[in-house]
Amino acid sequence: MSRLGNVERHPNPMQKPRIEKVVVNISVGKSGEPLQKAVKVLNQLTGQTPCQRRAKKTIRDWGTHRKEPIACIVTLRDEVAIEFLKNAFSAAGNKLFKSNFDLNGNFAFGIRKHIDLPRVRYDPELGIFGMDVCVTMGKPGYRVKMRRLRRARVGKRQRITREESIENVREAFGIEVIGE
Repeated sequence: MSRLGNVERHPNPMQKPRIEKVVVNISVGKSGEPLQKAVKVLNQLTGQTPCQRRAKKTIRDWGTHRKEPIACIVTLRDEVAIEFLKNAFSAAGNKLFKSNFDLNGNFAFGIRKHIDLPRVRYDPELGIFGMDVCVTMGKPGYRVKMRRLRRARVGKRQRITREESIENVREAFGIEVIGE
């Protein structure tokens, strides 16, 4: 089974788009108990320990201060990412908008309530949290452009387009893309 979930062979395996990573973000907006509950929810959903993110600047109207932890994220890769995406797509109604995809083939969508995910039960102690799911798509060999040492340019064929990404996600997960 490939990294995207479909078993059919692509004519050139270096041209086949795949999921590089899935980033799940819960932004609470304040530190303390709400953030700890969000960390616990994200840990239960993904099975990984979330990393906390800090505020970049102070906004008095919102009550946030610079360097105060206000969000938590988890990065998923390989099979764990694919399994989480299947559940996240079902929570999103198996529909995405074309505007969710950027020109480089990456896409993002939100889930309003984490209890919409399959096999997740409501816990009154934790509450309900929304989350953002960001998916980075790529082709094998594209890492040459992103790495630190010996960085190099990649050709046009190695870049993934919006249309390739939409078609690949539609085939692999059965997602309906609206707005084409």
